[in-house]
Amino acid sequence: MTLNLLPMATQDLLFQVTRNENAKTPEERAAILENPGFGNYFTDHMVDICWSERGGWHRPRVQPYGPISLDPAAAVLHYGQEIFEGLKAYRHADGSIWTFRPEANAARLQRSAKRLALPELPTEYFLDSLHQLLAVDADWVPTQPETSLYLRPFMFAKEAFLGVRPAKKVNYYLIASPAGAYFTGGVAPVSIWLSTRFTRAGHGGMGQAKTGGNYAASLVAQQEAYENDCAQVLFLDAQEGKYLEELGGMNVVLVTRDKKLITPDSDSILEGITLDSVLQLGRDRGYTVEQRPVTIDEWREGVASGEIVEAFACGTAAVITPISEIKSDAFGIWMPEVEDRVSLSLRDELTDIQYGRVADRHGWLHRLDA
Repeated sequence: MTLNLLPMATQDLLFQVTRNENAKTPEERAAILENPGFGNYFTDHMVDICWSERGGWHRPRVQPYGPISLDPAAAVLHYGQEIFEGLKAYRHADGSIWTFRPEANAARLQRSAKRLALPELPTEYFLDSLHQLLAVDADWVPTQPETSLYLRPFMFAKEAFLGVRPAKKVNYYLIASPAGAYFTGGVAPVSIWLSTRFTRAGHGGMGQAKTGGNYAASLVAQQEAYENDCAQVLFLDAQEGKYLEELGGMNVVLVTRDKKLITPDSDSILEGITLDSVLQLGRDRGYTVEQRPVTIDEWREGVASGEIVEAFACGTAAVITPISEIKSDAFGIWMPEVEDRVSLSLRDELTDIQYGRVADRHGWLHRLDA
């Protein structure tokens, strides 16, 4: 069945909605939501918006979730012209559905697009796509504690050609996947592998863009981390091999005994929305925030002297994860045991905001079902 919805956030995009005739039954959906895991199941619909050099953004649709047809010569398959985002929809106690700082995701998608020579999706179109998808798939937002609906917007070059130039035809999509609690047994400190052979990105590269190529570059190092019983990999800079960058999919923060939050800064680190939010909550508590170049030696020496008392990773999926140790071929860093971790306290505060359990004093929440 096809029907039209009035545009919610734009005046010039009118979404066509085609309902999925093979949508999951309420019973099938409930069974999935009991134990969805992460990224294993997908909702019944997806958003598709076309872009062309001549026509701009056009033909916005909500359609049944399913395979995307691609020409074998599609530019994304040969030159990797692709970007994506990640955010969540949260069910509050009163049944309403909210997301967290989506304007920041829209802005980061635009920055990524600029770096990859892709068209920039206007913020109002980005927000509209979230509203339109939730208008038909709201029942997929879980109700259990610490669960959510993970939203994955992405864009790629669809034009069929083999010349090395920016594509003239691009598509934006939005899909969604119910996500269970990231840590089923509670949040526990994890071991991190320090990669000394591989780098994630270099100066002038695509490190600040959320593009698949950066993650592809991290996979071999991530595999090395697993082989050394580590949950994640930490990368150093590509130039000197001594400055902290980020983990394979998360930012890193050090906590000092004199109430400082220190996080690495470089032009090859992806700007984290969760990171930015956590640092703001830290400022609210009276912590001094330092975003600056940080060497691995500073971390190691700071732990040895007692100056650095905690370290944690943060990102959309896991929110905040304490780090227990750094392993490498040459040395290790063992974090001290801490009773009342600042990292876990910040995690509780952030998730309480996201789920509507405490006041949103920074105006970060955006309602999706109204």
